[in-house]
Amino acid sequence: MSSQDVPLISVITPTHNRRSQVVRAVESALAQTLTRFEHIVVDDGSTDGTAAALAEIRDPRLIYVGAKWRGANAARNAGIERARAPVVTFLDSDDVYLPDRLERTLARFDQNPSLEVLISSFVSLKGGRSTKCINRDAFLDKSTLQRALVSQTIFIAGSAITARRESLLAIGGYDSDITRMQDRELLLRFAQRGGALLSEDIDWKKYNSENSISGRRDGYVEAYASLIDKHPYIADRYPDVPPYMIARQIIADTLKGRLPQAFSGYHANRSSKSLGYSPAELLRGYVVGRRWRRDCYDEFRAKYGARAV
Repeated sequence: MSSQDVPLISVITPTHNRRSQVVRAVESALAQTLTRFEHIVVDDGSTDGTAAALAEIRDPRLIYVGAKWRGANAARNAGIERARAPVVTFLDSDDVYLPDRLERTLARFDQNPSLEVLISSFVSLKGGRSTKCINRDAFLDKSTLQRALVSQTIFIAGSAITARRESLLAIGGYDSDITRMQDRELLLRFAQRGGALLSEDIDWKKYNSENSISGRRDGYVEAYASLIDKHPYIADRYPDVPPYMIARQIIADTLKGRLPQAFSGYHANRSSKSLGYSPAELLRGYVVGRRWRRDCYDEFRAKYGARAV
């Protein structure tokens, strides 16, 4: 194999029963201005004809891996293991790259050999509404990155993340126990290792699918409890943040008339060993944690200009 045959960057897409969406995602990757890449689609047991649809795309850069991987994170890890390029990026099966995504991304890593993680900006499309989610160009050291992730003051999503393959392997890839907030959890582990570069380049479109786990109204508190289980230092270093996040979700469900979800969320909080907040603790956390998060947001907006427009 000549050096020209080795991909410069690997794109990894996990998919499950999203035939039309994954074909759209693959077509956006194959239309890139950068041509030396591989696109690894890891099919997590689809039964909707995904394999046949992708087989019709005759391009050697597309690599189809079919099996049952026990979820999207296991599928992502299978892609990371198979990747041949030193830089790995992700494309969820319902998202779309803009034509210069890979070229712009790889240029950032070429310019900075010590860079391990890049988080790009994107357009979020939901219900006919388009929102630009922009993180201004900035490098966040590991403590700043951690605080930004805990306070949720920067925009992150699966298709926004690019990292060096050796760094992904060093932190163990995606956690297969996490079914929601997996991108935040991955980046929190990166924050223990080093910082990340934010890019203001809008280089992909996020489509919010109806069957998206992150878009579900229920299960947020359970997912947040799992995140704290994996990163207990969050509750120690930022004691008002977890009760604020829980209280915020319960209040939002209540105000929107989703009383079963609000009750379920409170019950999940009380039964969690990592959370277990009383009503008084939730109330205090909501007041104090909200103020702390607002201060963080104002600080980040002044420094980095992160905003949705």
